[in-house]
This record gives sequence, C-alpha cells and structure tokens, in this order.
Amino acid sequence: MTGYGKAECELSQKKVTIEIKSLNSKQMDLNTRISQIFREKDLEIRRELSDKLVRGKVDFILYTESLGEDSATKINAGIVKSYYKQMEKISAELNISLNDSILQTILTLPEVVKNEREELNDQEWKAILGKISEAVESLDKFRMQEGAILKQDLIFNVQSITSLLTDVGQYEEERVTRIKEKIFEGLKDISIEQVNENRLEQEMIFYLEKMDVNEEKVRLLNHCNYFLETIELAEPVGKKLGFIAQEIGREVNTLGSKANHTEMQKLVIQMKDALERIKEQLLNVL
Repeated sequence: MTGYGKAECELSQKKVTIEIKSLNSKQMDLNTRISQIFREKDLEIRRELSDKLVRGKVDFILYTESLGEDSATKINAGIVKSYYKQMEKISAELNISLNDSILQTILTLPEVVKNEREELNDQEWKAILGKISEAVESLDKFRMQEGAILKQDLIFNVQSITSLLTDVGQYEEERVTRIKEKIFEGLKDISIEQVNENRLEQEMIFYLEKMDVNEEKVRLLNHCNYFLETIELAEPVGKKLGFIAQEIGREVNTLGSKANHTEMQKLVIQMKDALERIKEQLLNVL
C-alpha cells in the first residue's frame, strides 16, 4: 500500500499541484487538504480515491499558486483613503504629525483587505480531475514496483515453510520409535501381571494415532500452495492472504505441539519465524 504520486497543471493564472501519499492500513483512512475554491468537490475526490486506492492511510493535498498579478486578495483603496483622511483630520485637531508607518497601521484595520471568492470553473475542474487520476496512476505505479519486491519476499518465505515441512519427514520414524521406547520404559516398574496386553496394545495405537502429524502436514502443504496460487491473482488479495496465513499458523502450531522431538521442534520454530515475516509483510498488501 505504500506509494507516492504527484501531478501539476497550469490553469488561468494559477498553478495547481496534487500530491498523494499512501501508507499501510487495515482500512481506507483518507485525509484531504484542499484549497478553499475546491472544497465543494471534497466528497467527489474522496469517492474517486476510495474506488481506486481501496486500502491504506492516504494523504491527499491539492493546493494552488498564483502565476500572475491577479489575486483573490485585494486592498480596498476606497477604505484606505477614507481611513487616511480621517486620521489626517484627527492629527490636525490634536496637532500630531503623521509618519510613514501610518499606512502599515491602516492595512491592519477592518475591511481594508478583502478576499474575493473565486468561482470554480467546470472546464478547469475537469482538467484537475484528470490530473488527480494521473497522480493516482503515478502512486499505483510506485505501489506496483514496491509490490513486485514484496511479492518475491512473500513467495520466498512460503517456500521456506514448505521446504522445512519436507525436512520434517526424515525424523518421523525415529520420533515414533522414541515414543514407543518412552512408553515401555515407563512400564518397567509395573508388574507384567498388572498389564492387560490387549488394552496396552489398544492404548498404544490410540496414542500413536493421536501423535501422528500426517494430517497437519497435508493441510499445511495445501494452505501454502493455496497462498502461492492466490498471490498470483490480479485482484486485491491482501485480506485473503491474511486469512490463509492464519490457517498456516494454526497447522504449524499443532505440528509443534505434537512434535515431541527436538529436531522437529527446531524446524517448527523456523517455520514460525518465516510465518511472522509473512504476516508483517501482508500489512502492506492491498
């Protein structure tokens, strides 16, 4: 979601500059700063940006600069002259001389400076709307460049998890053997007459099935493959990838709780590390 776009145009003695900055956010969080003349178009601008940018903390700035002598701010010459004549009369009555700073004082008095409201020209607004689209396209281009790098990083981390999952297989036979040995070791102190062999066999099978991780491995691999398929879609998939990452995390956690093997636990920790990097990066995906 991170990006920056800018566009400029010159219209009837003024320069219009548009800047858009976007940072990551779970929702669309839009803040606008617009010149007074364009305030009536605020809702239209918001709709345009929300439709095209989808998500992110977006700052939109539209400001104007005067290029000519004409300005919306005018000095009311009649009022200035009136104030000056009145001051001349008062100074004569009080026998006080007027100095050069009197003009600066007059300029601070009420109604000397007036702001004439500019009317929004439909033709000019159409041109500005086109420049807003241009700035959005510029921001999207920036996003695409950042996204290409981000995509490769996400793919790398998901593939790391699948690679670690493959490594789990080499420890499974040894793991089952150790579990059996641990159970029999615990039975050494129990008299054989006290043990029901049929019940022991049933409990052993139940325990080994409970500790079996094949289902978790299959589901984890399926989630990782689904993640890699989804990331290739042209539509915004950030939220969907977030949900898939949650499912990946669930299977990784279950795998870790069942592992009961030091080397497998190490692999699970590396999977969790890769998953945390994925979750962190997904905060910046639309």
